[in-house]
Amino acid sequence: MPISFKKILPHILILLGFVAISLAYFSPVLQGKAIFQNDIKQYIGMSKQQKDFRAETGEETYWTNSAFGGMPTYQLGAIYPNNYIKKLDLALRFLPRPADYLFLYLLSFYILLLVLKVDFKLAAIGALAFGFSTYLIIILGVGHNSKAHAIAYMPMVLSGILLTFQRKYFTGFLLTTIAMGLEIVSNHFQMTYYLLLLVIVLGLVYLIDAYKKKVLSHYFKSVGILVLAVFLSIGLNATGVLATKEYVKESTRGKSELTINPDGSPKEVTSGLDRDYITQFSYGLVETFNLFIPRFMGGGNSENLGKDSNTYEAYRKLGASHTQALEAAEYAPMYWGKQPIVEAPAYVGAVVLFLFVLGLFLVKGRLKWWLVGGTILSLLLSYGKNLSFLTNFFIDYVPLYNKFRAVSSIQVLLELCVPVLAVFSLVKLLNNFEKDEEKLKALKYTTVITGGLAILFLLLKDTLFNFSGASDGVYIQNYGQDFIRSIKEDRRAIFTSDTIRTLVLVLLSAATIYYYLKGKLKEQWLLVIFGVLILFDLIGVNRRYVNNDDFVPAITMNKPFNANAADKEILKDKSHFRVFDISNEGLQNRTKASYFHNSLNGYNAAELKRYREVFDFYVSKNNINVLNMLNTKYIIADSEEGIISYVNDKANGNAWFVKKLKVVETANEEILALDSLDNKNVATIHKSQLKASVFKPENNLSFEVDSLTSITLKEVKPNYLKYASNNSNDGFAVFSEIYYGNGWKTYINGAPTNHVRVNYTLRGMNIPKGQHVIEFKFDPDVVKTGSTIALASSVLLVLLVLGGLFFEFKQNKT
Repeated sequence: MPISFKKILPHILILLGFVAISLAYFSPVLQGKAIFQNDIKQYIGMSKQQKDFRAETGEETYWTNSAFGGMPTYQLGAIYPNNYIKKLDLALRFLPRPADYLFLYLLSFYILLLVLKVDFKLAAIGALAFGFSTYLIIILGVGHNSKAHAIAYMPMVLSGILLTFQRKYFTGFLLTTIAMGLEIVSNHFQMTYYLLLLVIVLGLVYLIDAYKKKVLSHYFKSVGILVLAVFLSIGLNATGVLATKEYVKESTRGKSELTINPDGSPKEVTSGLDRDYITQFSYGLVETFNLFIPRFMGGGNSENLGKDSNTYEAYRKLGASHTQALEAAEYAPMYWGKQPIVEAPAYVGAVVLFLFVLGLFLVKGRLKWWLVGGTILSLLLSYGKNLSFLTNFFIDYVPLYNKFRAVSSIQVLLELCVPVLAVFSLVKLLNNFEKDEEKLKALKYTTVITGGLAILFLLLKDTLFNFSGASDGVYIQNYGQDFIRSIKEDRRAIFTSDTIRTLVLVLLSAATIYYYLKGKLKEQWLLVIFGVLILFDLIGVNRRYVNNDDFVPAITMNKPFNANAADKEILKDKSHFRVFDISNEGLQNRTKASYFHNSLNGYNAAELKRYREVFDFYVSKNNINVLNMLNTKYIIADSEEGIISYVNDKANGNAWFVKKLKVVETANEEILALDSLDNKNVATIHKSQLKASVFKPENNLSFEVDSLTSITLKEVKPNYLKYASNNSNDGFAVFSEIYYGNGWKTYINGAPTNHVRVNYTLRGMNIPKGQHVIEFKFDPDVVKTGSTIALASSVLLVLLVLGGLFFEFKQNKT
């Protein structure tokens, strides 16, 4: 049966409304401006070399020399062949950034509620509640785009799963495949992993329900279909998935062979990240109420309080001018929790939470239990080290959990589940199957719980809290006790004002429902009022942290760094070398050097593990021996004359022949040897790298190097290096390039050969006597394999879609 235009018109209007709302919230994009996102600024610095190479040659490089001495570009926006699911993603993100991500939030959640058979008007309200959840807007403000990207597709993935369990097997299969393919293409595996945890909760609840209803065959059939859908979605993203799987083992997310820290203390041996690093951002138990009262814990580390604040007056008393005090009051340290950095509270909304609590009383069945289960799991795991027994269990025993940091971010599951149940409380209010007495009773309990909580905090705030922050001691030391007393007064004041705000919203919500149940308010006005309340509530808080002031001319983001005098001087040198930026400007903008040079600096959550360890042990301490080994020709630093570049004429160069290889037994021995190693003449090699096909025992790992011996770099591209060697003896050359065994292929006079890891993180190679051409080509097999699988998966998906359409057409015709 053909789809009626009249039926789809409301959905078209809703989607157009989503477009308008997304553009309205981020309206400066219509003026050609771009939101200033610090993380994206750093990403632009990291990725500039590969983008320039792509623009100049029309080719893709999967290696960059611009950051961390060199690394694959798999996590830097690499473009893979046959990645058609990415093209679909780009088509869906047709709006200017970041309005595109807000639109995706709204669209995806709207689809989820429609699949749950919610009326389109309620689905639209639910989409607004989800899309404007404060955390989801804040991550757009700071530049966590890939995280926002992954979160946006979560509801769509759930839609496909739920369709399948609704016995719409083919439609569910297709939507799950496409949505999961889009989820994976976002390339934020931490968010995708959290989605998997929620799906497991959903699956367990549906399993119990299927057992009770004696429909286990349907359940397992659905699971089988969904498993096939996930496999096909992975196939659509095969290149990225396989490349990441290969890379993660060698990155900081993989297992380290070291058992010591840079200071010599014992290192926790783990297959993933360090426990302290994983739980560094742990949500406080009391911080839970941030979900309900936005600045319950003061808000963010820097709150704009203005001149009508105690903080402003405190700065004035310290001698600051009006302008100075006003500027300082824009960054008032209001947050008094224990997390190191908080940009803004993870506020879900007083109105939304009121409806969620109401849903606990009104909504029954499996929907309620997987939503509540997901909410509780999300909240408990977000506590991290503040609920150590549960967190340690997951770190130690749940696969892959120890690969991810910032456990507080798992609250994205809560931010998805809460609005769904909130919408279903409205669904229950509007249907005629429930008795009004039951609804009024649920309303009474909800109002007492939520309103009573707010009143309790207002009455007992000074008994329950002292409003003291973790960093207050520093302010006391610098500014005195009177200053911190003023800070505490402001914390107390915004706590009070936001608690009153929440109480008012709770009472307005309760009154709206009460009048509706008493027949004094029509259904359409109930929906209008809640739509307005939700938008007023969430946007009012969001605009405190992400607003028009965050937008800058597009050129500022497209070209975020300007070359200083030191950069300009270095750029005159056209040879191949590395730069280490230790200036204050470089420390604040860790990819500025990468934007202009081949840098030892960088900014990425998953750099190569061995390089990071060398950096922590030596580079960060300006160990000149290791800097020489890494061919660090220039060091940018501050001086009395400003930022200048120092020439390091002791740098080893691009490659050199050594006289001896020193075999080491352990990774500890290997890295510790670098401190005093005569690396111009001696190279360390781990015993695991000694291969008979490369090293001949009779050489005794010693080599003759005379005055005529040379090796020179002749040609360089990000993914290609060409050297010419001249040696009257068989020799061993060390190359000042970062070792990565998966993809770098080596040739001598065009014939394939091997290279090995030396000096913990560099490349080395046996080179026979005579004159030779040595080439390094980064040509990863994983890209070729993945691209073939992606193409086959895309073709299969198209055939399935066409087959499904043909079958439906045939069914309708008969």
